[in-house]
Amino acid sequence: MNGAPDQAQHQAQHQSMNLWPIGNCEIAALVDAKARIAWGCLPRFDGDPVFCSLLEPQEDHGYWDIVLENCARIEQHYIRNTPVLVTRMSCEAGNVIEVVDFMPRFPRHGRMFRPVAIARIVRVISGSPRIAVRLRPAYGWGEGSPRHTSGSNHIRYILGEQVQRLTSNAPLGWIRDERMFRAERDLYFYFGPDEGFDAQLEARMEAMLGETVSTWQHWVRGLNLPLEWQEAVIRAAITLKLCQYEQTGAIVAALTTSLPEHADSGRNWDYRFCWIRDAYFTVQALNRLGALDVLESYLHYLRNIVDAARGGHIQPLYGIGGEATLTEHVMPALRGFAGMGPVRSGNQAYEQIQHDAYGQIVLSSVQAFFDQRLLRQATVQDFEALEVVGHRAFAMFNQPDAGLWELRTRAHVHTYSAAMCWAACDRLANAAGAIGRQKAAMFWGERAEHIRTHIDANAWSRAGNHYSAVLGERTLDASLLQLLDLKFIRADDPRFISTLDAIEGGLRRGSHMLRYADEDDFGPPQSAFNVCTFWLIEALHATGRYGDARALFEEMLSRRTPAGLLSEDIDPSTGALWGNYPQTYSLVGLIQCAGLLSRPWSDAR
Repeated sequence: MNGAPDQAQHQAQHQSMNLWPIGNCEIAALVDAKARIAWGCLPRFDGDPVFCSLLEPQEDHGYWDIVLENCARIEQHYIRNTPVLVTRMSCEAGNVIEVVDFMPRFPRHGRMFRPVAIARIVRVISGSPRIAVRLRPAYGWGEGSPRHTSGSNHIRYILGEQVQRLTSNAPLGWIRDERMFRAERDLYFYFGPDEGFDAQLEARMEAMLGETVSTWQHWVRGLNLPLEWQEAVIRAAITLKLCQYEQTGAIVAALTTSLPEHADSGRNWDYRFCWIRDAYFTVQALNRLGALDVLESYLHYLRNIVDAARGGHIQPLYGIGGEATLTEHVMPALRGFAGMGPVRSGNQAYEQIQHDAYGQIVLSSVQAFFDQRLLRQATVQDFEALEVVGHRAFAMFNQPDAGLWELRTRAHVHTYSAAMCWAACDRLANAAGAIGRQKAAMFWGERAEHIRTHIDANAWSRAGNHYSAVLGERTLDASLLQLLDLKFIRADDPRFISTLDAIEGGLRRGSHMLRYADEDDFGPPQSAFNVCTFWLIEALHATGRYGDARALFEEMLSRRTPAGLLSEDIDPSTGALWGNYPQTYSLVGLIQCAGLLSRPWSDAR
């Protein structure tokens, strides 16, 4: 559909994007505005969506909700500096409950305990509330409803090849029958592996809650925050951390699949995998906050990817376990977000050629040669492994690829990809100097200069008076703003200033930035890309337009969901959020800009 979506679609989109992530870096789920778990995959981020009602709103399964009889008001908030969600429900008769949702995560026996489990506590705050518990998981991408069996204190849900167990102190028969009953005490629900809960349920879940809260609050305590916008930065940082699969260190681009970029666009992609590019941006942002644990885990993941490539092609994305094959399928049982399919599992982009990955691998890794805080500093062997990536970058910098926007039916020599290959060689020169390999530093410096000369000669459009997105052409895309962050060009260079002017004139739509304006495989873009707006904010600040940058940043903060987060895209006309959620790219932009624009801590003294 090329026209504007109707009001009903906008309303459905607005309500559905009011989603609150919970997680423990093993699994995650999204809780909606009515305390319904509407999305959650098992046994890991990219698994079968056991809770899938987000993508099948008309189907009466794939969710878990707790209903208060005659509920008139719902309020939600996270416990301070954690992803532990509290939903307060009240009715006019004075009956009030709170639902506390979390996934346990805390140190135990020398390692992090993060079970494939969802914990829910219903606290009776006042009155005599009557509630119903409706636990309706699905499996097979919405095709099947589970069989269940019962024990003395649990219900087993047979989800195809998976079996999950609900342990509770609530009457199990009333849960099975979804019967409304009076809650006269606090109720505890633990939906996890099919294992016996070998502890007193109430006390153990309270202990889990306390330890989980403490673990997250201590993690936040170690962040190096800006003076301003701390709450927004903390929420973004926690959510980026939730997107890391700690078993391997992989970082997913988003927790969802198939949320469309705009109404009926067909641009519905599965983002539950690790893009080398997105993960680079994530660790870059968290590094600036001092969250080195994310970097260290991700570098372990990267080293395995590099080893497996053996000096050859590196894919733009991999599975969170390092899987190379991510075959894309349409899942017909799910109609899609607000009925706007298709729903996809897997992502064909793994087959694409995207040369910027080589630069992002080196840029993610090079800090380990300089940062003495790291538990494992980079070694000479690590440098030699990265040199293999650098050789590949030098061989590919002037070859066509799909580009960072992953065009499916065309290839060009993209300026951004070439600049990332330049950055790979440039940073290898820096790393070589850090370990005392002066000959290697000179070698990589010469290669970087060769690529720079080629880019300057072929990417500059004399006719347009700006850098072009494609070498030898006169095209624009927002990635040209990244030449500044890559240190390829200075902010006071007239070429950058004229490029910024051209990008604003060609791609800016009010307060928002398109990735590009040209028609692609799916027609002309209709939504703006949130991270591109943050790139614009960085460029405005760097070129001295401080007031414009700050005003635009404040507006972007106002576009966040009630959970304080952003999706991938935004309708520049209505401000409605679209695309997969929460989007790491967008949260990275928020963190970077907050640090850039904030007043210094000296102002607080």
